[in-house]
Amino acid sequence: MKQKVVIKVSFNGENKYRTKVMQAAVAVPGVESIAFGGEDSDQIEVIGDGLDSVNLTSILRKKVKFAQLLSVSSVEEKKEEKVTELELGVQSMVWPTYQTGVPPYYFHTVVPNDHYQNGACSIM
Repeated sequence: MKQKVVIKVSFNGENKYRTKVMQAAVAVPGVESIAFGGEDSDQIEVIGDGLDSVNLTSILRKKVKFAQLLSVSSVEEKKEEKVTELELGVQSMVWPTYQTGVPPYYFHTVVPNDHYQNGACSIM
């Protein structure tokens, strides 16, 4: 069951506490998304599945020194209706594929010259 937890956190006007809060909240098992909300962005909204809100609040208290649990509510999952392309009347275009990349590699055989095998110099 997904639930939404809203926790009020004191940042004392410093942005380094925001990163500490984000890192601490992400480390809790079951967290799926985190967002800042409320006035002055002092509330953190955490959505997760099987999330322990009391544990999350105590972890944030250790990091930031002030965290107050405001609300815990269940989140309804949105059911997306699948709309096929045929229902919209849109046809997909198929573009021809062109092969690009490495050009073909040709093998050449080298025939040894008899002059080198005999030990005679071909220049003289």
